[in-house]
Amino acid sequence: MTRWAMIADLRRCVGCQTCTASCKHANATPPGVQWRRVIDVEVGEYPNVNRAFVPVGCQHCDDPPCMDVCPSTATRKRPDGIVTIDYDLCIGCAYCAVACPYQARYKTDRASFYYGAPTPSESLRFDERRLAVATKCTYCVDRIDAGLAAGLTPGVDPEATPACVNACISQTLHFGDLDDPASNVSQLLAENQHFRMHEELGTGPGFYYLWDHREDGEAEPATMGEQP
Repeated sequence: MTRWAMIADLRRCVGCQTCTASCKHANATPPGVQWRRVIDVEVGEYPNVNRAFVPVGCQHCDDPPCMDVCPSTATRKRPDGIVTIDYDLCIGCAYCAVACPYQARYKTDRASFYYGAPTPSESLRFDERRLAVATKCTYCVDRIDAGLAAGLTPGVDPEATPACVNACISQTLHFGDLDDPASNVSQLLAENQHFRMHEELGTGPGFYYLWDHREDGEAEPATMGEQP
């Protein structure tokens, strides 16, 4: 089997928002919609306070609450773990946006562009089907599927890898197959302490955060949802 997952190394993220910009360019999302965004948080207590940048978006959960509340079955989870939205089935009720604990879903009722008229890039990528329906990060599933069909490896070959991962200037973001013990993501999780956001909710996020190296012989953290 295959289980696609993304990793963010919080020791490396510089908060440049290049992943956000690349996602917007690749998907022509309208103003106010950020399928990939980076939040700026403070960690610790005065005077020992550090600044941390945390990339967030759809977590592509094992048990996605957005799917459970969808009355039209528009939201589905593929066998490879990617959570998708069928725009032809979505009725725009936004129940999924309310149910998502990661605030990762958006609904845009009418077309809007950054400079009034669409730029050439926005014209090329604008998808009318995404109006008045739920939208979110798809892990650039079209790139993944096209890459696999061409014999490429997502997370290794850029043509088959999500745009945000390709664009990351600090190599914070990684993508790969969790079910392959030799994959880049499996190796990173084996070598580093990590957590998943709001894991205590039982959603089983497919997005992992690294925050420290694992010492030799150190056991898997007991509480993956606890942040540093």
